[in-house]
Amino acid sequence: MVLVLNIIVKPFYILGIDAEVLKQTGEDYGVYFSLLGLTYILNIFLDAGIVNYNTRNIAQHKHLLHKHFSGIISIRIAFSFLYFILIYMIAWLLNYPPDYYWLLSVLTFNQVLVAFILYLRSNLSGLLLFKQDSIISVLDRFLLIGILSYLLWGRNANTPFEIEWFAYAQTVAYFTTLIVAFIFVIKQTGKVKFKVSKLFSIAIIKQSLPYATLILLMMIYYRSDAIMLERLLPNGKEETALYAQGYRFFEAFNMLGFLFAGLLLPLFSRLLKQKENINELLFTSFKLLFSASVVIASAAFLTKTSIIEWRYELSGIELINSVNSFGILLFCFIAVSTTYIFGTLLTANGNLKLLNWLAFGGVILNIGLNFYLIPIYGAFGAATASLITQTITVIGQVILSIILLNIKINRITLLSTISFTLLVYTSYYGFSNYVNMAWYSQFILFGIAGLIISLITKMIDLKNIVHLLKKD
Repeated sequence: MVLVLNIIVKPFYILGIDAEVLKQTGEDYGVYFSLLGLTYILNIFLDAGIVNYNTRNIAQHKHLLHKHFSGIISIRIAFSFLYFILIYMIAWLLNYPPDYYWLLSVLTFNQVLVAFILYLRSNLSGLLLFKQDSIISVLDRFLLIGILSYLLWGRNANTPFEIEWFAYAQTVAYFTTLIVAFIFVIKQTGKVKFKVSKLFSIAIIKQSLPYATLILLMMIYYRSDAIMLERLLPNGKEETALYAQGYRFFEAFNMLGFLFAGLLLPLFSRLLKQKENINELLFTSFKLLFSASVVIASAAFLTKTSIIEWRYELSGIELINSVNSFGILLFCFIAVSTTYIFGTLLTANGNLKLLNWLAFGGVILNIGLNFYLIPIYGAFGAATASLITQTITVIGQVILSIILLNIKINRITLLSTISFTLLVYTSYYGFSNYVNMAWYSQFILFGIAGLIISLITKMIDLKNIVHLLKKD
């Protein structure tokens, strides 16, 4: 039930609240989106890979929670100061104007709060307390929906909505969520004393460093596009805002894969630790997430112009530019969804060195493509660079998984995937050429058709899913 709430609430927040903020603030949102990208990229100096390391570690060694908790919290406090310093240094190097710095400071503080929430959630996830973890994962969005609904629509004032209000509302929601998450974890650890141990800190940092490196590299090729758009183009603010319109839909759809990865990391880690067969979990989760991403992306691509026009009330060249980048980002969604399966598996298996080399290649490729494509194609160029990068990296992850874990491709899975893809493409062709109805009806009807195809081709195997749920 809580998982369903996550799937409903987070996309509603992104497409309802966040998108309305974008609509009302225009190019100011472009600045916000660019600054947010910077805080995401440097977030690794705040996290240092501790979340992924801790999830995997606690899933395999529950007794370490009480021992490690206070020490890791102390490390994170120290890293928070380092994070602020680095943010201001990079902002200075990027030549941000003085009026950017206050908003940047608030967003930086918000990332500190989010990092502490994620660490607390990693403990709950590692203990397989998925209900409590899911409650925390959705609480901040519930609070933001309430606060921002009032600020956007409930005020009896003629004052236009300011982008800073958006950041302040996040601060209140994150801080409240942090308190609730802390209470949940304290119930598991009992009373703790916060202390700093130099030897413990060094040991934790050394063990989490590979995770930190991987997250840093992935964040660079996930988030550098918005920063480069805003900095490279004369109309950077406007172009970044147009790019953000499609990107917000991409993020909303992406919640499905993100939630899957959070569930799969501790499950894969435990199975690998106990030397149990992972094939059933791997192929079932792949088929489920791949089919869902293909159907959602295809339905959205079919109606992409109407979706952007409806949500942002655009027309002319702005509509064309926004729709074009949105269409490319939908294909990115399929690639990223597959990454959530195979990247998570390799992380659980501890293959961080190879993942880091693959991600490093992705960074070089993405930045190079952005430098070339953005000045020519703007937002469309940034989206294209992301698609090429995401596709190549996910192919690399699949190949590494097959080789390192000796995974034998199930013939039935392969045939199901091929037949599903062909049938979805055939359905898309039929809908785009012969079905004439309101875009939202077309979106829903195509989604239903995709679900039926998934069931027929056994991409969604209800018996298998029920068996896994009972087993785990």
